[in-house]
Amino acid sequence: MNKNLKLLVCSIGITTGLLSCGVDMPKETQTSYETMTVKKSDIELPYKFSARMKGQNDVTVTPQVSGQLMKICVTEGQQVKKGQTLFIIDSRNAQLELEAAQANLQAALAAESSAKLEYESNKNLFDKKIVSRYMLDNSENSYKQAQASVVQARASVNRAKVNLGFCTITATVPGVIGEIPVRIGDQVSPMTQMTIVSGNQQMEAWFSIPETILEEGVQAGATSGDKNKYIAALPDVIFVMKNGTEYPHKGRISSMTGMVDAATGSLSCKATFPNPDGHLYSGIQGTVVLPMSHNDVIVIPQNAVVRLQDKSLVYKVKADSTATAIDVTTEDVGNGKDCIVRTGLNEGDKIVTIGANNVTEGQKVLF
Repeated sequence: MNKNLKLLVCSIGITTGLLSCGVDMPKETQTSYETMTVKKSDIELPYKFSARMKGQNDVTVTPQVSGQLMKICVTEGQQVKKGQTLFIIDSRNAQLELEAAQANLQAALAAESSAKLEYESNKNLFDKKIVSRYMLDNSENSYKQAQASVVQARASVNRAKVNLGFCTITATVPGVIGEIPVRIGDQVSPMTQMTIVSGNQQMEAWFSIPETILEEGVQAGATSGDKNKYIAALPDVIFVMKNGTEYPHKGRISSMTGMVDAATGSLSCKATFPNPDGHLYSGIQGTVVLPMSHNDVIVIPQNAVVRLQDKSLVYKVKADSTATAIDVTTEDVGNGKDCIVRTGLNEGDKIVTIGANNVTEGQKVLF
C-alpha cells in the first residue's frame, strides 16, 4: 500500500471514529439580515443656508449742518422711538441766522407796505389825471418788487428755521442705536457718520439659495408674476442662531433675485422675520432653514447604503434570495437616519438594511 493510500485510509478512519463517538462536524453557517421592500412616500427636507441679519430700515445718521457736537442723547444699543432726539449740534450760529432773516423779513414787509401806499396813491391821482401813466407804472413795478422781496425774505426765514431744526438730530425710524464713533466737542459736517439706527421691528435675513432646489420655471428666468407666485407658495422659514437656538417666530421669503450667480450657481434671497421682542440685531449670523416637500420619492435607512470610495451601493435581494450590489445616487434628508434614493432602485425592490456592510455579492440572504 503506497503512502497516499495509507493517508486516505487513516483520514476516513478518524472521521468514522469521530462520528461514532457523537462528535459534530462543523457546518456552513448562514446569517440572517433585516430587509425592507422599497416604496415611495412624501418627505420634507430641511434645506439650510448661512444667513446674516439686517434691520429692514437701517438708517445711517449724518448731520445736515456743520457745527460742534454739544450733546449725545442716546447710548449704543439703546432702543429708540421715531422722532426721539439723538444728538444736538451747537445752534448759536443757526439761531443768529434765523434772527437776521426775521429782521430782513420785517424790513421787506415795511418796504412792501410803503410801496403799496405809493402805488395806491398814484393810482388815485392817475384816475384824476394828476399824474402820468409812467409814474403809475413805475410805482406798480416798485410794489411788485417789494412783494417779491417779502417772499424772498420769508423763504430765508424758513430756511433758517430748517437749519436751526437740523441742529437737533432725531430718529427717523424706531430701532436700535448702533456704534457711536463721535464724541461731544467734535466738529461734525454732512460727511460725518454719527451712528446707524437699525429699524428692528422687521428683520431681514440675507442668504443664497442654490438653483438646483428651485422649480424649473424660476431657474429658467420666469416672469415677475410667476416668480412672485413661486415665492408666495414657499413655506415659512426658520432662523437658527449660531448657538443652535431656534428663533421662536417664523419668517417668509420676501424677495429673490432674477439672476443666477455664474460663479456660485445660486440666487440671492431675503427672508423677513418679525422682531416684536427685539431679540434680533443687525449683523448677527445664523442659519435659515427652508423645509421643502418632496412627493413620491424612495426613502431608505442610511445603514442600507454601503460606501465604497466614490460609489454608493445597496444590496438588492433577487427572487432566488441572493444579494446583488446596485449603484445608487442618494440625498441626505437631514435627520441623521434616512436618505432619498434618486436613481438605482424601483418601488417594490427588496433590499438589505441592517447588516448590509457584511453582505457579499451572490450571498444567500435569510430574513
